[in-house]
Amino acid sequence: TLLMLVTVNVIAFFVSVYSMDYMEKYTEKWNFYSLFLLMIAGMNGVIVSGDMFNLYVFLEIAAISSYALVAFGTEHEELEASFKYAVMGTVASLFILLGIVFLYGFTSTLNMADMSIELARKGSAANIVLFTSVLFIMGFGLKSALVPFHGWLPDAHPSAPAPISAMLSGVLIKSLGVYAIIRIFFSVLGASQAVLNALMVLGVLSMIVGVLLALGQWDLKRLLAYHSISQIGYVVLGIGLGTPLGVLGGLFHLLNHSVFKSLLFLNAGAVEYSTGTRDLQKMGGLKEKMPVTANTSLIASLSISGIPPFNGFWSKLIIIVACVQAQHFAYAFWAV
Repeated sequence: TLLMLVTVNVIAFFVSVYSMDYMEKYTEKWNFYSLFLLMIAGMNGVIVSGDMFNLYVFLEIAAISSYALVAFGTEHEELEASFKYAVMGTVASLFILLGIVFLYGFTSTLNMADMSIELARKGSAANIVLFTSVLFIMGFGLKSALVPFHGWLPDAHPSAPAPISAMLSGVLIKSLGVYAIIRIFFSVLGASQAVLNALMVLGVLSMIVGVLLALGQWDLKRLLAYHSISQIGYVVLGIGLGTPLGVLGGLFHLLNHSVFKSLLFLNAGAVEYSTGTRDLQKMGGLKEKMPVTANTSLIASLSISGIPPFNGFWSKLIIIVACVQAQHFAYAFWAV
């Protein structure tokens, strides 16, 4: 929880500094900042809440602000992406709410600590736990854009203004999706082997499919959006291993990805701001015109590729070592 709070708020601080100049080309700036702060408040609420229903309420606050922020440019493409995101986000919220309703009906409490004690006490809870586990994996899987629930992300992230793209890919899908999965499965429902296996399979699928889909992209931000799906796959694979080293690697990669993916999206925003296009085929030779952006992009790209000594290398290495230690050699192979 502390790690996530630090990650979300440090990234949010840098993004808000960046958006001071970037948002000059938009009207209604106060609307942007109000929604932006609401989104941060929602993420912080999800992270600190010890109550299932409050978790859901804060999740909705962050999600609804992000639907509005994706459509902030009000062009055709942005509104379409926002609509798709809103529909799929609402479906995800419905799954999550249903899961909470069933658990509340069974345990008569919404406090997470009480709920885990009640579930442990009632030995017959296996069926209800399995059913709600499926609902939560679908709901939070949609929020964190794991394959096959990733349909909204490649449209939503490129359409949003650059500061919001950085927040969405950098911290939103992690705090509303991955963090909530960890919190609910590891401290409320108890992570059974079946759930961990499901998480590992979804993680490996996301890793491979996300990167294969990124190969054909010429839109700079869309390329980065597909790559987010792949990197979330690494995080979920590490957590799905369920070993101390695996969870450590997953959380470390989550922190690293927040840093370098936010940086890449902010750089993409700077490039689009200067050149007026996101089409990679129309670009080239920007190193002379934008030396600072070129250097920061190089650092972030080396990190995301997992080149030592950059941070992305160490977290991926820990996840791969954890896979080998847990005797999951096939998963280790795919991670490599």
